[in-house]
Amino acid sequence: MLRDFFKKNLRPKVSADTQLYLITGLGNPGAKYADTWHNCGFMVLDILSQRHQLPIRRMRFKSLIGQGKIAGEKCVLQQPDTFMNRSGEALQDIMSFYKMDLQRCMIIYDDIDLPVGTIRIRPSGGPGTHNGMRSITSHLGSNFPRLRIGIGPKPPYIDMADYVLSSIPAAQKDLFWKTLNQAADAVETWIEQGLEKAMADFNRK
Repeated sequence: MLRDFFKKNLRPKVSADTQLYLITGLGNPGAKYADTWHNCGFMVLDILSQRHQLPIRRMRFKSLIGQGKIAGEKCVLQQPDTFMNRSGEALQDIMSFYKMDLQRCMIIYDDIDLPVGTIRIRPSGGPGTHNGMRSITSHLGSNFPRLRIGIGPKPPYIDMADYVLSSIPAAQKDLFWKTLNQAADAVETWIEQGLEKAMADFNRK
């Protein structure tokens, strides 16, 4: 009984007004998926991790996470370890723990309907055809910012699932990595100057 008292009272008390930003990149865990189109959310988080010395290596909330500051603000970087189709479970766990406002969460993921070299930031919206976003919206609704990275168009001769899980061709890597770095820039702008500024600066590129 005494042990239960201490367990209950020694848990960290995290209030609803904690000023955290959550940046979640979607992808699939494991080396076999590391260089695929579908893992571009993970790749953007790796860039932010390197830029700001925030190693993403702690396993918590069904995810690998890193914590630190970006643009002077407290941030959590999250790479769900659930595989894409269950991303919502990892998001719900971390959001419930920190009691976060959905407006302080940015989801980064691939979009087959945007051409390679394009990013789009939106304040809310539906999941489209993306299975990871379907999982997230089923758990949390759709009223949160998101950053989509173009991976299209899909060649007509290949199945959708095969395409998104295929490696990025060498001929497109330079453009794609430039786009991933622009996405990281956009996240920094969102944290430092707000969503409207990030949309104005990066949706036209």
